[in-house]
Amino acid sequence: MNVIPFVHEGLGNSSYLLELPTASAAVIDPDRSVKRYIEAATARGLRINVVFETHVHADFATGAVELATATGAKVFAPAGGGLRYSHHALKPGDQVRLDGARLDTVGSPGHTPEHLSYVLHNGYNPPLLFSGGSLIVGGAARTDLISPQDTDQLTREQYHTLREAYSSLPDDTILYPTHGGGSFCSTGGGSQRTSTLGHERQANSLLHFEDEDEFVHWFPTSFPAAPDYFFRMRTFNQRGPSLRLEIKPPEPLSAEAFDARRSDAVAIDVRSVEAYSHGHIPGSLNITLRAAYPTWLGWLVLPATPLLFVLGDANLEAVIDESLLVGYEDFAGYLDGGMAAWKNAGFEVAHIQLLDASAAREAIREGAIALDVREPSEFASGHIGGAEHIPLGELSNRASDLPQGRPILAYCGHGERASSAASILERAGHGPLLNLAGGMSAWRKHEQRISV
Repeated sequence: MNVIPFVHEGLGNSSYLLELPTASAAVIDPDRSVKRYIEAATARGLRINVVFETHVHADFATGAVELATATGAKVFAPAGGGLRYSHHALKPGDQVRLDGARLDTVGSPGHTPEHLSYVLHNGYNPPLLFSGGSLIVGGAARTDLISPQDTDQLTREQYHTLREAYSSLPDDTILYPTHGGGSFCSTGGGSQRTSTLGHERQANSLLHFEDEDEFVHWFPTSFPAAPDYFFRMRTFNQRGPSLRLEIKPPEPLSAEAFDARRSDAVAIDVRSVEAYSHGHIPGSLNITLRAAYPTWLGWLVLPATPLLFVLGDANLEAVIDESLLVGYEDFAGYLDGGMAAWKNAGFEVAHIQLLDASAAREAIREGAIALDVREPSEFASGHIGGAEHIPLGELSNRASDLPQGRPILAYCGHGERASSAASILERAGHGPLLNLAGGMSAWRKHEQRISV
């Protein structure tokens, strides 16, 4: 059985194209960028005829509806997921006969109440376990995304899933999880995306808890912050995303037309930190197009908001794909001709000072507020002395905590989140605004040099 993984590094997730005998294929937990699955199958002479969902996803928009429409594939999903689009409902213990193989469903609740894992047997190779978020490399997915009232019960179910759900499977079972390291949906996990049950039984600390109450008390404390959009994506996926052909693509807009649309839309500037700092549209939100773009778009922009784009060198199709991935479907347009067109039309251009570590040190000495917008674990690992700490995901709601009229030096790990933070603060009326180029990494190198 040939398994082709598709990894979205920003979301920390994997989906899988599974090559079956007789030139057919299955896809497990596809995201909305379905073109790549179809192209990969076509290149191998395969026909995608089945799609499996392990659970209702909270961190990305499902591609099951789009993929089924494009290929005619049947969609199989957990019966308890509340899905309102066409699918074949599966329960624990069900079997699905595939070409030359058998897929068994295993109840594995915890990450979500309806969660199923899928075990593929072909009679020759070790079983393949597609575990979704129920078991990942070095950890398991979080249990607090349904509601606070459900977290305790789901955590208890997760405890039993880890101890019991896969106990009959051999050590050489190959583990293919959906969530992994870097995912806000999971806890634990490293750089490896796949594993074996034998390795996890030895190395995954979650499988070594003997006390259920201890696990239930501790496990939720290990979760990273949850992006705001997680709590609306489940409903979005239960309804089923719109098809790509139903969504109007963004139109090129003149500077004048772009400016007119800003009253009811948010301008997202996807250019680099450097380009944004050197000149941007006042009030635009800088979210650089990179692996983490969809996470921060979903975290910082309210749902159903019309989006305007300032692209620079960014590929428009890539921006659309990544925006669709977290449920945004209302594209108001993009600035035709970029910032050059904006400037030539005589509109105001704003700037944010990008400082190296030496200049940032001097700015702090002269009274600038150092604002650390990293996550709590990053802040705890080391920060600029005296820095205020407001994680980027909380900044829109806490911008008023910062005094007006004083320079604010935002910093993060490398500079992108700090640029987003500066753009949020600009929208809130703060300034002057500064960004530490290279972030905490550059600061540490500078401090090491001057301490020698």
